Formats: sequence, structure tokens, C-alpha cells
Amino acid sequence: MEKIKGAIFDMDGLMIDTEKLYVRFWIQSAKDFGYDMKPEHVYAIRSLSRKYSIPKLKSFLGEDFPTEDVRSHRTDLLNAYIDEHGLEVKKGLFTLLDHLRDNGVKMAVATCTPTERSVKYVEKIGASGYFTAIVGGDMITNGKPDPDIYLTAAKALGLPPQECAAFEDSPNGIQSANSAGCHTIMIPDMTQPDDEIRPLISAVYDSLDKAVSFFEGRI
Repeated sequence: MEKIKGAIFDMDGLMIDTEKLYVRFWIQSAKDFGYDMKPEHVYAIRSLSRKYSIPKLKSFLGEDFPTEDVRSHRTDLLNAYIDEHGLEVKKGLFTLLDHLRDNGVKMAVATCTPTERSVKYVEKIGASGYFTAIVGGDMITNGKPDPDIYLTAAKALGLPPQECAAFEDSPNGIQSANSAGCHTIMIPDMTQPDDEIRPLISAVYDSLDKAVSFFEGRI
């Protein structure tokens, strides 16, 4: 059995329960601009870099859809909500983080969210001490589903991706982690693994604490 020395975590929908907020506030923001965005439109762009999400949104809502203005307004709505209500941690996060830390596994975050906001969120939930690096979407040229962010995070840990587990909740993130060569573990959030994604994952668990079992004999 291959030894795993590193673990790389997506953030939104995986560590913190923000995906439902992104759905809510993308839809609200688009409505404020006069567009009827649907939940499935938001699902389709989860974890996608702007290079991919902008044309996808325009294909759904029209070439005139003001993607960046709507995104900026969405971020303002999201931040106001989080400032008032805080962040909800996903079930079992700290059980898994404690287990990996106690067994000498190096950890990093790899998220399409900009680095400054990612650092703020990780600090806000009290998890910053677990991570050697936080790699945000603005630190790389080609975001998810390309492998670059996982390759960058593994490099920051000083490890080959083949010695890293990657935790993801979205199909685009799964594709990114798998193509980088990581042992890819899915913790579903908004969607379950489908026939396209299932061959790319090493394991699937319904909460992070249950993923502790994946590391038995591997660390």
C-alpha cells in the first residue's frame, strides 16, 4: 500500500459550508442585474477558474451577461452575510485534521477562492495552524479543472502529488486533483459522484471524519 505524506484540501463546500451560500448569492446577485440564474448554473461553475466559468455562464445566460459585475456583487452579499452570521464548519473537519497532524501528514489548502479571502476564512474557523500553505486561485494561471493548483500545493509541501491525498466535493475539483496525480477523495456536498467522476476517485465518504479510515496503513 502506497504511503501518503501529504493532504490537500479544497475549501468551499469541503471544509466550510459555503457552497449553499454561493448558490444563494449568485442567484440573488444575478436577479439584481435582471437575470434569472438557476441553481444548476451555479453547480456547473463550482471550483472553475474564470477562464472556464465566464464562457460557461455566458452560454447559460447570454453573451451580454455581466459576469464580473455580478460576481463582485455576489462577493459583497456573501461577505456581508458571513460578517453577520460567521462560517459553518463541515462535519468532521477537525477530527480529520487532528488525525493527520498527529501522524505527521503535511497539509495544504487548494481553492479557487482568492488567497486573501481564503486565508481569512481559514483563520476565521481556527484552522490556519494546521496548514503549511494556502494556495488560492489567484496564485496560478490555469485553475480547476486543470491540475496546476494541486501541483502547486504539493510543491509547497515539498512532496510529489502521488504522495498526497486530495479532498474535494465538486466534479471540477475531482478532475483537477486526479489529473495532478493525487489520491483523490470525494466528500460530496451539492452533488453525488456520477459515472464520469467515479473512476477518478480513490474513495468517497459522506463526512470528513469518516475519511480517517482511508489512511489506515498509509501513513
